[in-house]
Amino acid sequence: MAFPTIPCPLHVFEPRYRLMIRRAIETGTKQFGMCISDEVKGFADYGCMLEVRDVKFFPDGRSVVDTIGVARFKVLSHGQRDGYNTAKIEYLQDKKAEGEELGDLLKLHDSVYEQATAWFTSLKDNMKSQILSHFGHLPSKDPDPQGNPSGPAWCWWLLAVLPLESKAQLTILSMTSLKERLVAIRRVLIFVTRKRPR
Repeated sequence: MAFPTIPCPLHVFEPRYRLMIRRAIETGTKQFGMCISDEVKGFADYGCMLEVRDVKFFPDGRSVVDTIGVARFKVLSHGQRDGYNTAKIEYLQDKKAEGEELGDLLKLHDSVYEQATAWFTSLKDNMKSQILSHFGHLPSKDPDPQGNPSGPAWCWWLLAVLPLESKAQLTILSMTSLKERLVAIRRVLIFVTRKRPR
């Protein structure tokens, strides 16, 4: 599962995906979409656009592709080209809250951020260092949580590190309400905090 603002290193070895990466680079966009698999449709109805930051090629044709999530999308139609999946998509943006709703959203945002910080701080040192080495530090709280069309980076960082099934991650990825996403994250934080042995 890929998320906006979150690095997503990929080991590419299948010829069809090597071709896809090469095309993404040659066209100049340096972007391609990533969705989790779906047993019925082949791949999920929501995903994240990834941007290639660097590629390291190996003599046997394999490569390690350093990507980062840039935007969420909804799949409008599924397709295939040269053995890899393709799709027509539309980008997702969070609906903006205003007035009293915005005030409530800011309070919720601050509260869930504090809860996330407390959860991360309470983790055992070895778990913390594994997360830090792979994902880096929890991004700081954004003064304008609605400034990015996908919402604050710290939410995506948290979703990447929390022990969540991919279907639950996908549900949250598809939400276009920051309030709904924060409420879902708060529920997960409450669950993982209660579940942990003391």
